[in-house]
Amino acid sequence: MRVLQLIDSLDTGGAERVAVNLANTLSDKVNQSFLCATRKEGILEESLTSDVGYLFLDKQRVVDFKAIKCLNTFVKTNNIDIIHAHSTSFFLATIIKILNKNVHIIWHDHYGNSEFLDNRKFGILKICSNCFSHVFSVNRTLETWAKENLKIKNVTYLPNFATINESLAITKLNGVAGKRIVCLANLRPQKDHFTLIDAFKNIVKLYPNWTLHCVGKDFDDEYSKNIKSKIEKLELNKSVFLYGRQPDIFNILRASDIGVLSSKSEGLPIALLEYGLANLPVIATNVGECELVVLNKVNGLLVNPLNARALEKALEFYILNEVIRKEHAIAFNKHIQENFSTKSQLDNILNIYKSTIK
Repeated sequence: MRVLQLIDSLDTGGAERVAVNLANTLSDKVNQSFLCATRKEGILEESLTSDVGYLFLDKQRVVDFKAIKCLNTFVKTNNIDIIHAHSTSFFLATIIKILNKNVHIIWHDHYGNSEFLDNRKFGILKICSNCFSHVFSVNRTLETWAKENLKIKNVTYLPNFATINESLAITKLNGVAGKRIVCLANLRPQKDHFTLIDAFKNIVKLYPNWTLHCVGKDFDDEYSKNIKSKIEKLELNKSVFLYGRQPDIFNILRASDIGVLSSKSEGLPIALLEYGLANLPVIATNVGECELVVLNKVNGLLVNPLNARALEKALEFYILNEVIRKEHAIAFNKHIQENFSTKSQLDNILNIYKSTIK
């Protein structure tokens, strides 16, 4: 069995991290594991192991004949059986399927705005789904949507999973050790850093040694500029730090003390799972499937989205209650290891691969 993970870029998004994690983990489980980045390389390329066959297409347009020819040659030369296409890479995968009848497509739906599916445009996806052998959906809402709207009934709920690369140690965090709050999220409106900063501005008045560390891609757009302006206006420059995208996530999380997500919309965020693997206590907004991961007041804290006061109180609770904080971290780590680690999902994925080929 020879499997290719197909992904648009190797930036630090959730779908990208899943594709890289799968390619690495499968390298000793299948005959050969491959990964192809179609449009853009990125920082996650450094996380690929030497056992993974890698291809970058530098695709420039929707129908790029040079990229199609390159990928088609790669698929034929390496006798690839399965293309595991992530997110919007399904279109290119479908073209390769038309050119290679024996290739099977498994599409992985990572759609982030699953709470707003009424706005989803899926005409081309519906046509392409005729060529799919199976669909993985990262949450139950997307699973139901796929069964109702696509031309395929082989749909499986596959919760997101995470792994940690321990080898890198590049980033040095500001602030005092033992008093760091980390937010692992790209600078996008969905992640709602504004509510987080509003919550933290009151925290830092009461607990001035605590600092907030935001790690994730900066798109240098209006949202990013407004975030930086807000930090400046509130005079939080010495307490709130933006690091952009970084490759050494595990190192950063290990140097932190509380993991937080303030999103107003989510599916099942990879960041939460990575917090758990790094033994962090977590605070998250109750959106998407966060409540399936964070059991409120059992292994973490859940608050309503867009509620800075509730988020502030949750942060203060953990700051003042170190014993409970550590108890929640231990419980959360166990929950993630048992239910949302790569190991916990790998058998399911391999069984789907095998049944697909048969």
